[in-house]
Amino acid sequence: MKQFLIFILILLISNNLFGQHSKPDTLIALFCNEPIKLDGKLDEPCWQKAVAIDNFTQREQNEGEPATEKTKIAVIYSTNPIYFGIWCFDSEPEKISAQQMARDFRWSSDDNIEIMISTFNDNRNGYLFVTNPNGAMTDVWVGDEGKDFNKDWNGVWDVAVERNEQGWFAEMVIPYSTLKFKKDSAQIWGINFERNIRRKKEQLMWQGWSRLYDVEKISQGGKLAGINNIKQGTKIELKPYVLGGVEFSDGNVQSTRKIGGEVNFDITPTLKLNFTVNTDFAQVESDRKQINLTRFSLYYPEKRQFFLEGKNYYDMNIGGRNKLFYSRRIGIENGMEIPILGGMRFFGKLNKTNIGIMSIQTSSKDSIPTTNYSVIKVKQDIFKQSSIGFIATQKYSTHYYNRVFGTDFTYSTSELFGNKNLIVGGAFAVSDTKVLSEADKSNGDNLSYNMYLSYPNDVIEYDLGFTTVEKDFNPEMGFVRRKNYQMFSTELQFNPRFDNLPFFRNLVFKPIDVNYYINEETKETESIFYEWRPLGFMTKSGDFFEFNVMHIFDKPTEDFELIDSIYIPAGSYWDNRVEVQASTFSGRKISTEFAVSIGEFYTGRRQEYEFNTHFNFNKHLNISLDWQRNNLQLPEKSFATDELGGRIDYAFNPKLQTSVFGQWNSEDKNVLLNYRINWIPKIGSFFYFVINQEISTTDGIELKRTTVIGKLIWRFAI
Repeated sequence: MKQFLIFILILLISNNLFGQHSKPDTLIALFCNEPIKLDGKLDEPCWQKAVAIDNFTQREQNEGEPATEKTKIAVIYSTNPIYFGIWCFDSEPEKISAQQMARDFRWSSDDNIEIMISTFNDNRNGYLFVTNPNGAMTDVWVGDEGKDFNKDWNGVWDVAVERNEQGWFAEMVIPYSTLKFKKDSAQIWGINFERNIRRKKEQLMWQGWSRLYDVEKISQGGKLAGINNIKQGTKIELKPYVLGGVEFSDGNVQSTRKIGGEVNFDITPTLKLNFTVNTDFAQVESDRKQINLTRFSLYYPEKRQFFLEGKNYYDMNIGGRNKLFYSRRIGIENGMEIPILGGMRFFGKLNKTNIGIMSIQTSSKDSIPTTNYSVIKVKQDIFKQSSIGFIATQKYSTHYYNRVFGTDFTYSTSELFGNKNLIVGGAFAVSDTKVLSEADKSNGDNLSYNMYLSYPNDVIEYDLGFTTVEKDFNPEMGFVRRKNYQMFSTELQFNPRFDNLPFFRNLVFKPIDVNYYINEETKETESIFYEWRPLGFMTKSGDFFEFNVMHIFDKPTEDFELIDSIYIPAGSYWDNRVEVQASTFSGRKISTEFAVSIGEFYTGRRQEYEFNTHFNFNKHLNISLDWQRNNLQLPEKSFATDELGGRIDYAFNPKLQTSVFGQWNSEDKNVLLNYRINWIPKIGSFFYFVINQEISTTDGIELKRTTVIGKLIWRFAI
């Protein structure tokens, strides 16, 4: 025990005691009213006058060492907009890694520049803009220094890139209407920059280059100053759409024509009011169908852009994936689309208060009545990095309502033991459900609450949590995977690095990972998941491997259907499994991920195989394939399930791309094909052309349904 405590102490003090900073840590923007041609050449006089920062330091592979390639960044601004000039020098430009060109590209595989801007200068929230040597664009809304990470936020901005024998160079332009900031005459923004050189697995940071912090940890960044007397710009934004389509199904032809849109008002520079009418999501890609081999609900991610924008203003979790607001409850009922008549949203930040209000009205369809969905969420910043919040949701129809009230608290610090991260928090919620035509009934056993502690650091990671969901807790605008339980969880992981191991970046050991469930009413043990990892590692070339041993206990109190009239009897089951997962570096021309899990499964055995591969042919063409198989041997019968998927992405340029996505599984026995063209005729406007097909493979191959849709969304700024 003494040796173990000494080892823990060494790991705790193995990093410097304070976040790493170098001078200059303030970037001064230059006012420029001369025209800037967005071409990546950086040859205008203003760029020559601007003072650039170049003091970048390695975060990876060698923390604290000087950068091996020079990087410069300068900022110039006008009354509208702001420009970033980026010089990424490279001594071997022919080895620059740039596989992708599409909008919202996966930037983990490419050389890139990441710019994190906190216009509120609150050490919490901001915007992340990413580009690569092909001029591909990705943007993210970041909340709570990365705890909220909304990759589906789309800002209005642009970038152009030039590549030559000296490296790659970029000009980025961001209108002030994209960035929400205070009305102060002199702006001070939090800012940080990250550059990735993939062939070297080198990651450079301007400030805060400790492995304890990502670029989203804006409290460890620097400052952007010198911006004076700017205004928000656009006050009103109109985004009408027109849609036309036709569907062929079982010999019938049905046409569709629709118009609708959104109106956005900037009430203040940091608060936005949005109205939507006849909301439509025809351009959204199909859900990935999943075969459920559990007795609990499956979670499907939101893909509709209307609900993804600003989603962080409405989120509140009460442990795991339990959510008090889950936007897929609006406009989707039992997998069927319910038309949305319209609604409003009001969201943003006022001083230290985050506000999110939404009210949506859906139409009636079949036996489903017209229904109103409303949510209000308020979160107050307290201390340096902490917060307290409140949420209320209501689902209301003529004869029925469901309400939920919740509150949460988060204490966060990056200064534990000098520079370590610690998060402690909790949440509490109560539901109220009533059929208006019936007499009042008690809403007992309708609570949920959780408490947690997280120590997310480079060498040591530790998590501890406790969650309760009572049997009648009913958040109909939220998501709860299971009810009537109390769950204790804890996880400890070590990620040591050793300089004398040339092949490995770090090893990974996880002695304990436990989720322990008891029945909330009877207090009897219901489920146990215990995993330990005797070996895992990340190589210096970016490859990953882990070997896990799992012990799983489950005690269903009644028989449940596994699949196709095959039932698991009520009882107590202990299953022991082993698992291997591995992946190669995603920046290679061909990269793969695979996982194999073998062991017991209730009354029999199960072997699970998962394989994903990605082919990068060039910056325009990327193809990915995936396959998941489960072999099950049960007393009733032995059988296999298969899920197949594939995607072809072709980007003509960063503003015009096309894709084909296909999927099939052995339960539905349907091939679902989705073909999309996405064109950005001007920044903020979109054209979509979509073909969806459903092909049955039950008895041969039969085309069941074809839908062809075109949709144009045009942005007007007033």
